[in-house]
Amino acid sequence: MAKSEKAAQQVPVKEPSGYDYHSLPDWDNDFVDEDAVHAFAEAIKPASALATSPSEEDLTSPLTRKPNAEFITALNDWRPVRQRQIRSKARKGRRRPRGDETREGWTYGLVKYPLLFFVCGWIVWLGFCYLLTRFYIYLYEQYVTWRGARDRLRKQLRVQRSYEGWVEAAKELDTHLQNDEWKKTPEGSYDYQTLSYIGKQLKKLRQEAQKDEQDSTQRQGRLQRRAIDELRSILETCVKNNFAGIESSRLYCETYYGTKDLIQNYIDETSASLRFLFSSTQISDSDKRDVAQHLSANFGRTALCLSGGATFAYYHFGIARALLDANLLPNIITGTSGGALVAALLATRTDDELKRLLVPALAHRITACKEPFSVWFRRWRVTGARFDSLEWARACSWFCHGSLTFREAYQRTGRILNVSCVPSDPHSPTILCNYRTTPDCVIWSAVIASAAVPGILNPVVLMKKQSDGTLTSFSFGTKWKDGSLRTDIPLKSLNLHFNVNFSIVSQVNPHVSLWFFSSRGTVGRPVTHRRGRGWRGGYLGSAIEQFIKLDLNKWLKVLRHLELLPRPLGQDWSEVFLQRFSGTITIWPKTKISDFWHILSDPSPQRLDGMIRAGQLAAWPKLKFISNRMAIEKVIEEAKEATRPPEQPFPTPMPKERLRSVLSEEDLQALLAKARENDGVVEVPPQLLTPAVQRDPAHKRQESPSFAKRFSNLWGSLPSPRNSTDTVRPTSTTNKEIPANAAITADDTRRSSMMDELVRQSRVFFDDFADESEAPSDAEGIQYETATEDEEGGSETDVGP
Repeated sequence: MAKSEKAAQQVPVKEPSGYDYHSLPDWDNDFVDEDAVHAFAEAIKPASALATSPSEEDLTSPLTRKPNAEFITALNDWRPVRQRQIRSKARKGRRRPRGDETREGWTYGLVKYPLLFFVCGWIVWLGFCYLLTRFYIYLYEQYVTWRGARDRLRKQLRVQRSYEGWVEAAKELDTHLQNDEWKKTPEGSYDYQTLSYIGKQLKKLRQEAQKDEQDSTQRQGRLQRRAIDELRSILETCVKNNFAGIESSRLYCETYYGTKDLIQNYIDETSASLRFLFSSTQISDSDKRDVAQHLSANFGRTALCLSGGATFAYYHFGIARALLDANLLPNIITGTSGGALVAALLATRTDDELKRLLVPALAHRITACKEPFSVWFRRWRVTGARFDSLEWARACSWFCHGSLTFREAYQRTGRILNVSCVPSDPHSPTILCNYRTTPDCVIWSAVIASAAVPGILNPVVLMKKQSDGTLTSFSFGTKWKDGSLRTDIPLKSLNLHFNVNFSIVSQVNPHVSLWFFSSRGTVGRPVTHRRGRGWRGGYLGSAIEQFIKLDLNKWLKVLRHLELLPRPLGQDWSEVFLQRFSGTITIWPKTKISDFWHILSDPSPQRLDGMIRAGQLAAWPKLKFISNRMAIEKVIEEAKEATRPPEQPFPTPMPKERLRSVLSEEDLQALLAKARENDGVVEVPPQLLTPAVQRDPAHKRQESPSFAKRFSNLWGSLPSPRNSTDTVRPTSTTNKEIPANAAITADDTRRSSMMDELVRQSRVFFDDFADESEAPSDAEGIQYETATEDEEGGSETDVGP
């Protein structure tokens, strides 16, 4: 590590209160519920420790046990204990089937270990060659690439204490490397021609719509589309994930800060157009809600994914702090193993609380590894695990704000917490705990289960909170363990449950970060060789690195698919290396050699300060890319919340099922009568949008005739002519020729067949026109349940079902 980086990590925080644990929110509240811990202890108790049956107690008691008593066990109550083993002649020579049906045959036993030694030896050799290659690339960059002024500016970049200072240093380095010229040229690895055209159209239509908004007396023709409608159409077309390729990481790998000026202008104009669209009075709230939902489905959502890595996970605090200070912390957060503990802290605290929590003084609350060697070694010999599950439950309670469930945490902060857990049974699928899949699951139990690495912590059960507040086991008492064993970064589940298609991955797993290498640079860290147009370590060095890494991946897959890898502690460890560990943006903080020595120990405030600083330095180069993505996403999410129906209050994730306010039968008939007088147009009074029972509790609503009652007379003779207008649907022509109170003859209402009657009755639910040719056009039509502006400036509403 360079001297400047060591100095940056040793610089004390700006505020002395950062080391004072008394400034932490709830520093004196442990949030430990002993009843919940006792329920957890009963749930994880092994079967041998459960209460025995009375008959067994009688047999094992020294007072009631007879001398020379023989203990026997029956298979069940209907089969004898001492049954003869009868083997037919055909089965005498048959071998007993093996437990693992995939490992059969004498050839497997013959070639397994020779092939295993050969593959493992080749993997060790490739790993040694890979380390030599990376060492060569390091020397090449240090003594060939970084020299002179660029080396001085780079060191200045890494000693900054704030994001603002880092941005100024990054711009200075870009100017020195002439990266500004690349920003000004529109050509690049994206559809710049389409983007340029769309940007100009958005700006033009937004300005025209703003003029229409200011000039309320201006009215357009009935068939002419408004500028706001054209703007909405273009936004619904271009606001989608990776439109024209602008979310490619390659567009942010050429400079230390920023991207193409054309892309930046397009993002700024799109955000401004969306804000104007959702704040305009030219479209109704119902249309705004439809547009927001449509755009959200196309654009997707962003998630912060925190990997496992034991105490390496404390680097996540610095990355979260950088996102929080820039107001870019996503609402969807997922964590695995050690990352689950950090994710639980982020999802159960508000922004104001997190700004006071993510400081070095937080180390006073990290006490999971406080036990001495003599204590945990004795436990490991007896139970096979270093840590005690009950002690971890008490320690996790503070990070999870007590025994909060996933639903309660969402209601408290509005953030969606996800925790990956792997079942103890190797054949069962993994689970992603969140407020949708496991709403009543207690967070600290999921965090402990996600960190239950074999040999470190025994598998535990998940706990759920019942309606009376007590805890009980979840999923029939199934035990769960570390999520990093299979799904360290659960991108597929996040996309399935929450439409996540943009992921910010903080990767700190020690066995993974070694293999991260971007030959053409990464976001905010371009290749300075040949002014960003070259390869790290030269083309030859990058080619060798890629070849060795791909060959290593191939031989690891050979171990898994040929069933050569042993399964210590009953776990298939191949997925630890072969699963996906990266996302759209992958952040890996710069670790130190000493981190491996302290991999299972609690950090000191000084050490945690260095880890937070390293996380911030790793996250700052990515913030511009993240801010451009979330600039559009935030506008859409804010519009969704602003237009959310009143029966779905935020942040309640699962509101009680209840119907929206509807019109009663008599309200509908009164509105139909007004529609006949006004040529089919009627304005719905606001008070009618509330059911009559709520307006007047003493009012008893007339029951609407059932579907069976309406057609009860179809099989017999038709009813006599009625003078009521309840079922006669007048057309616009009829309203002009026949008075509303005129009597209707039998010939006008009688139908010749059942199908005609069905058609006539169905018009009660669809329209007021007897013939489609008499219905108004789209320009003259009235939207259901929404108020729109017609050519005369009035707000009119048709009657919907």
